[in-house]
Amino acid sequence: MTELTKTLELTLVDPNVHKRQKLRETRDAYQQALQEAFAAGCDTQSAANDVVVEYDLSGYAKNALKKYVPQLCGNSYDADALHDDHPVRFTNEGLQLDHQPQNAVEWYVKIPHHEDYHLWIPARANPEQREWLEALYADDAEMGESRLFERDGTWYLHITVTRDVEDESEASADEQTPIGVDIGEASLVTVCHRDESGSPVRPELWADDGKAVRRLRKTYFTATRRLQKRGSERIAESYGDSLWDQIDDVFHRVTREVVEYAESVENPVLVLEDLTYIRENMDYGEYMNRRLHGWGFAKLHAQIRYKAAEKGIPVETVNPRNTSKACHACGEHGYRPRQATFRCSNGGCWVGEYQADVNGAINIADRYRSGESHRRSDRSSRQKAGDDDSATDGASLTGPQDSHADAETQQTTRGPYAS
Repeated sequence: MTELTKTLELTLVDPNVHKRQKLRETRDAYQQALQEAFAAGCDTQSAANDVVVEYDLSGYAKNALKKYVPQLCGNSYDADALHDDHPVRFTNEGLQLDHQPQNAVEWYVKIPHHEDYHLWIPARANPEQREWLEALYADDAEMGESRLFERDGTWYLHITVTRDVEDESEASADEQTPIGVDIGEASLVTVCHRDESGSPVRPELWADDGKAVRRLRKTYFTATRRLQKRGSERIAESYGDSLWDQIDDVFHRVTREVVEYAESVENPVLVLEDLTYIRENMDYGEYMNRRLHGWGFAKLHAQIRYKAAEKGIPVETVNPRNTSKACHACGEHGYRPRQATFRCSNGGCWVGEYQADVNGAINIADRYRSGESHRRSDRSSRQKAGDDDSATDGASLTGPQDSHADAETQQTTRGPYAS
């Protein structure tokens, strides 16, 4: 048996006005708690708890914040990225499922609102994930963290689920195809791998998206600074949120296309640079530090990881040291006469000049092929994250349930938790 983790996608079905308001209240309280805890530099769960305990949130959301905020503070997370609409996170005991297969909408989910109140809302599942959802309902799978968010007026719930599945014939390390993933500022993402003969093939660069994100970030910093000087704080905040939403849309599309690229390769393994080394070695002066520390390395990594996990594609990390400086053909160090060009310093090497980001991506893949990997198993990550997952204050949510009076007229078609 093999333990697999998948993110189940649920769409909340037509919550009524009352429940939409409660969902927004939960989201707003969570965002405020996140902002305050991050601004206070809470790098421990105890420090985060001192901040979030005052907010009108369920214990499940508070416990998720107590683990999440120290991760942000500990990873030199860019404060500007908090303009993004972070999803509301709940720890693994926060949700409850019900299944009414006789109804048009079969699934219902109980979402915590605050300490003594929660909402039952019908939800439509991804049809391709029905087997996993049924396994979770039957206690044949383990629920992990869940994330609640709104997009274009529709509410979604993503639930991390782990279960044991029958072993399939797995590819050995020699049979795997490492795909190097180079994340940069010029080309947002670059991927490449070697074919059976060892030749680099099918490089793909998202250079135009890198330009688009740079333009949006520059617009954000320039425009919001001018608006703030004029005293238009509210307009600056609204305008800034709109720009960060556009950046986030680019990130989601590009990371989805990266995973689609991997799906087209036989026995793929996506190889990323270890963020620890990127952060530690990023020292290019005040101006470049502000730009690069604000770059979306962590967000792009996270999106690639969870989207790859949903497709069953493994993800590994390696030390990125010198992957942008070494020649992928001979290993000698070279230099960049231009941003997008790598020039090998070895006069006897056939490479001469090469696309710099592709050269880096190949080196990243080769580093994994050589046997170096910093992979942390899903089990270890969950155990570490679960050290404080007792939900001591959230486990006592035994107060009054969400009223179903407004749903009685729809029970015949949707079930007892309809909105």
